[in-house]
Amino acid sequence: MRLLVFFVSAAALIVPCVAAMASPQGAPSSPPFSPAVVAGDMVYLAGTLPTDAAGRIVPGDIRAQAARVLDTLAARLKAAGSGMQQVASVTVYLKNASDFAAMNEVYATYWPKDPPARTTVVANLVVPDALIEISMVALRAGVERQVVLPEGWLRSPNPYSYGVRSKNTLFLSGLVSRNGKDNTAVPGDIRAQTQVVLQNAREILQAAGMTLADVVSSRVYITDTAMFQDMNAAYREGFPNVPPARATVRCALMNKDYLVEITMLAVKDSSRKAVVPSAPAAAPRAPGAPVGGVVGPVLSSAIGVGDRLFLSGMLGNNAGNKDDAAAQTRETLARIGRALADAGYAWSDVVDAVVYLPRLEDFAAMNGAYREPFGAGPLPARATAQAGLVAPDGLVEIMMTAVKGEKRYVK
Repeated sequence: MRLLVFFVSAAALIVPCVAAMASPQGAPSSPPFSPAVVAGDMVYLAGTLPTDAAGRIVPGDIRAQAARVLDTLAARLKAAGSGMQQVASVTVYLKNASDFAAMNEVYATYWPKDPPARTTVVANLVVPDALIEISMVALRAGVERQVVLPEGWLRSPNPYSYGVRSKNTLFLSGLVSRNGKDNTAVPGDIRAQTQVVLQNAREILQAAGMTLADVVSSRVYITDTAMFQDMNAAYREGFPNVPPARATVRCALMNKDYLVEITMLAVKDSSRKAVVPSAPAAAPRAPGAPVGGVVGPVLSSAIGVGDRLFLSGMLGNNAGNKDDAAAQTRETLARIGRALADAGYAWSDVVDAVVYLPRLEDFAAMNGAYREPFGAGPLPARATAQAGLVAPDGLVEIMMTAVKGEKRYVK
């Protein structure tokens, strides 16, 4: 959806989201992610900048850079045995919100019909001359791809679809408190807006033959942590039993009237179950828990369904690592490792990751620790963004997806 998001630092200063492909603090020269990973029916593509063959940012305006990024991703998809017509979900990072319309003009030419689900955020990119970065999840060639639109809803005037379904999986665009039938905002406090978001999700899911009980993963963006418990109260109403894996960050949304935005992924499969790590993290606050204390079960540490595992955003802050990003990263990964093991997965099964950092200067330290559990093996696709975390002492939050079976890594 057309939603420009500004992530907020832990000090509550509004700053642009920072998508990180390389580190200004001296990160390793080889990137700590794979450009693309093919696993099962999916192709996971890491965030991609408008670079030439030598790795330099191509000159030009947003139109030139957007075309370069999309051409690069198209080439990677071709190498993976897929194509742009098979893209299901896209995240676009724009340095300047004023480039949104021009970016859309170029973007629309790649999907003249049935575009993928999409989220767009504003991001100061790590490479100063870059104006855009894009990540994707696509389907392998020949795999079913169907756009989902609830009856009576208007199609978006911008190049995105509200939902894209493939077999038993549905990708939803980010949803805000908006009426799908006429595209008008629905006012209210955060609890009321969360209820509207969930009702919108119900209608999209219903059009795909699903319900909220099929949601396996979600990302929640709220504008103020003081409203976190009220959001959770409404959120629990939608997920009273076995809630999905979830990550929550604090952000300012494009429209000041919107207080919450939620992106979801659903899988309709009777094997869906929650995974509880055998050695729970001993953090002062569970991942996603409100600042004022836990108000009830609002997420599962991980949801397993079929040959896939969706993990919540996990933190690693404790009394002994308050200001140590590397130590927090290691503890976060230890907790993720326990969840993987208890679900019968290994680090080699991880195919995609999102890393949230409140301080960009911690990027290099995080990267050094991040590589450790993967050893000499290939790394998953990954996006990194500067974002305010719910836990005040948290310096890193990591959300991952794992898939069993054969994988192929595309350079």
